[in-house]
Order: sequence, then structure tokens, then C-alpha cells
Amino acid sequence: MSGSDVTRNGMEGARPGRDALTGAQAGRRRRRRGEQAMVPDAKFSSYYGKPILNKPTWKPLDIAGYLYLGGLAGASSLLAAGGQATGRPGLARAAKLGASGAISLSLAALVHDLGRPARFLHMLRVFKPTSPMNLGSWLLAGYAPLTFAAAATDVAGRYRIVGAAATGGAAALGPAVATYTAVLLSDTAVPSWHEGHREMPFVFAGSAATAAAGLALVCAPFRETGPARRLAVLGAGLELGAFRLMKRRMGLAAEPYEQGKQHWQLRAAEVLTAGGAALAAYADSRGRASGRARLPAMVAGAALLAGSAALRSGVFHAGVASAEDPKYTVVPQRERLEARARSDGH
Repeated sequence: MSGSDVTRNGMEGARPGRDALTGAQAGRRRRRRGEQAMVPDAKFSSYYGKPILNKPTWKPLDIAGYLYLGGLAGASSLLAAGGQATGRPGLARAAKLGASGAISLSLAALVHDLGRPARFLHMLRVFKPTSPMNLGSWLLAGYAPLTFAAAATDVAGRYRIVGAAATGGAAALGPAVATYTAVLLSDTAVPSWHEGHREMPFVFAGSAATAAAGLALVCAPFRETGPARRLAVLGAGLELGAFRLMKRRMGLAAEPYEQGKQHWQLRAAEVLTAGGAALAAYADSRGRASGRARLPAMVAGAALLAGSAALRSGVFHAGVASAEDPKYTVVPQRERLEARARSDGH
């Protein structure tokens, strides 16, 4: 269906070539004359009551987990390289093991959603720079072996040169692994994903940072977690700030983020992330004065991990909800056409 067809048929009562007042506008005009509004609000629909867009068929648990675990892995690789470079072996080991475990589970979730491992391998038959899915497949194919090598050499205590090279390579690819899924979602026609394409990579980057910091706070020796505590605060600021900016700029497409179960997931994510970052900062200040900050740090880490997971799940379900309702496709199209007509008229 073309954009003009969607515009003409996506709204009951609209007539091509006319600017008739309907719904609330007509009601306001009649009320000014003291008359009762008789025209009902316009309702958006499509042929046979079907959504204009096919909603994503991805399995919610698999893909939300894939989004979350990929971000956790990518940011953990950066934290591992930082820990290794600054003489924090406990932090480096926890982050390396976390990255390798997270990317393993992320790949498992992706393959489970695809149905057969061969389908992932088929995506590597070509290299297509214009396809986020294809580039993501190549990115994972290069990143995963590096995380495995970095973790294995650290645990074995051998081949340190190979391990250092693998740690550096994984850290170089880590930012792309943490954020490419935002590009993947934004490249679709799903309104609540596509309209956030400017800010969503920053949202996912912040979310990945808080998750990696949370894992380190739970698993690494407290005396070595200074970088993780600072990363938690910076990541939380980036995630929360970018997400609010994204919703403000999205207009109507931000509505699904404020409705249904995804609204409560996103509210929980906000509370957990902000609370976890504040507790991490508190643990940092307590840690300088005493050695009794381990428990607050672990609680902060668990909150940050849960908050990041809730954010990814909420974003996924908001996108599905926006694809099911035709108005999130029709209204922005109408507004763009009207803006173009006004621009051409001048």
C-alpha cells in the first residue's frame, strides 16, 4: 500500500481533496454556536480491520534478551580492558567472564528466535554495509571469539600476549556491539522504534554501561570497582537523559511508551537505574571511609542489571504496540504530507 493510499484509507470519514472538519474540530465549532457535537471522533483502521504494518514476529523473551545481553557484553569488554590497563585483575576477570557469558546467551537467544543455527550462518554468505542485520551478524561473528579468547586465557593464566590482544580487540568492537541493536530497531518501519532513531543508540549505550557496571559491582572485588561505580553514574545519566529527549522529540509515536505493560517496565527501569546509580555513588563515598560498602555496592549492581533489562523489554513491547495501531503510521504520514504541501505552496 503506498503512502497516499494509507493516507486516504487509514482514516474513516476522510475524503481525498477535501479539508472537512471531523471529530473534535467539528465539535469545537458547533459548541461555539451552542449546538451539540454530532460527528464522532475519527477512528483509524485499515482494510479488513488489519494493522497497516505487520507487527514484529520476533519472540519477546528471545529478542528482548538478545538486546539486553548484547549491550551487557559490549560494555563489559570496555570495562575489562580498562581494568586490565589500570592493574585491576579482579575487575578485568569479572568483566571478561561476563562479556563471554553474555554474548553466548545473546547468540543462543538469537538462534532460538531464528529457529535453526544455519539461518545465522546464512547471513554471513554476503557482506552488505547497508543492512544493519547483516553488519550485526558479521560484528557478532568477529566479536564473540575475541571475548572467549580473552576469558579463557585469563582463567588459564597462559598466553598472556594473546589474551591482551583479544581483550583489546573485544574492547574495540564493544561499543558497536552495545549499540548496533538500536540501529537495527530504528531501521524498521515500526513507528515507536523508527521515530527514535536519533537518540536510541545513546539510550542503548547508557543502558549497556549501567548493566556492565552492575555486573562488576556484583562480581568483582569491591576495592577494584571504582571505574564501575563511576561508569554506573555516567551510564545512568546518559540513559535517562537520552530516553526523555527521545520521547519528547518523537511526538505521537512516543505514546506507546506511556501505555500498557511497557509503561510499567519503563517506569521500573527508571527507578532501578536512578536508584542503582545513587547507591553506587553512596558506596563509592563509603568505600573511601570504611570497608563496609560491599553490600550497598552489590544491591546497586543488582538494581542496575534489572533496570537495564526492564528498559530493553519496555522498548521492545512499545514498538510492537505501535505497529498494531494504524494511527501511529497514518497520522505522521498525514502531517508530513501537509507540511510538504505548505512548503511547496510557499
